[in-house]
Amino acid sequence: MITASRPMKLPDYNKEYRVIALDLDGTLTNSRKEVSPRNKEAIRKAVEKGVHVVLASGRPLPGVAHVAKDVGLFDFGGYMLAYNGSQVVDCLTGKSLIHETLPEQYYPEICRSYREFGINLMTYTGTGVISEHREQYTELESRISKIPLTVVPDLLAAIEQPVCKFLAAGSYDNLRTYQDYLKEVFGDKVNAFFSETYFLEIVPPGIEKAASLEKLLKIFGCTREELIACGDSMNDTTMVSFAGLGVAMENAQPHLKSRADYIADTNDNDGVAEVIEKFILHEW
Repeated sequence: MITASRPMKLPDYNKEYRVIALDLDGTLTNSRKEVSPRNKEAIRKAVEKGVHVVLASGRPLPGVAHVAKDVGLFDFGGYMLAYNGSQVVDCLTGKSLIHETLPEQYYPEICRSYREFGINLMTYTGTGVISEHREQYTELESRISKIPLTVVPDLLAAIEQPVCKFLAAGSYDNLRTYQDYLKEVFGDKVNAFFSETYFLEIVPPGIEKAASLEKLLKIFGCTREELIACGDSMNDTTMVSFAGLGVAMENAQPHLKSRADYIADTNDNDGVAEVIEKFILHEW
């Protein structure tokens, strides 16, 4: 299937793609947050063929690592792009190929100001998520990433290491107002964008999935035309638009579908395996 909002081009089933970037929630994982056997097998075959597999997620690194381990990337190789691109790790060596953090002098104002907007704020330790409140969104982030939530009396005081990402959560209107405030205070010194209507990602300047994938492609010696990117949500827009083959899942948000070259089956029907089988393994 081809969409109208991106320049029309027919997918090339015979092209040799060298890199595939896979969003996790709503893309690689199904509605139960599991990776199907078919998707696992397709990923293994792609790696065996020499393709670089990148798990590209807004999740914190420990949350991405759960999936990377499940699909075997720690055994046969692959990469974890976490925090929407603030950190990229080689699964075999454990080496961080990209590691960007927010300037520490901004933490006090971010941790103070969110309280004025009727929203919540969280960030991450090496093993879990921390916030001053336990509510639906902090519990959702903990559940999605499969990492523990710790409620702390003072978020700023609980930060023990440089932060790759703050995550603000709440109603879309309140988050939009907070996004405007961050822009007013920090300008282009931080990047604040939506991954869901209820999640506002606050990351270092220049950080989003496409920008980090572009850096990773240079490390691999690959071009964007050799990249497939699969996603379903707002924070996947840049990488789907950037990739040589941008793929939206059938369950993706309409905005993302309009940017894609190809619409795959849903995350519950092994859409990722469909893409790998057609465009990497050439099985159709």
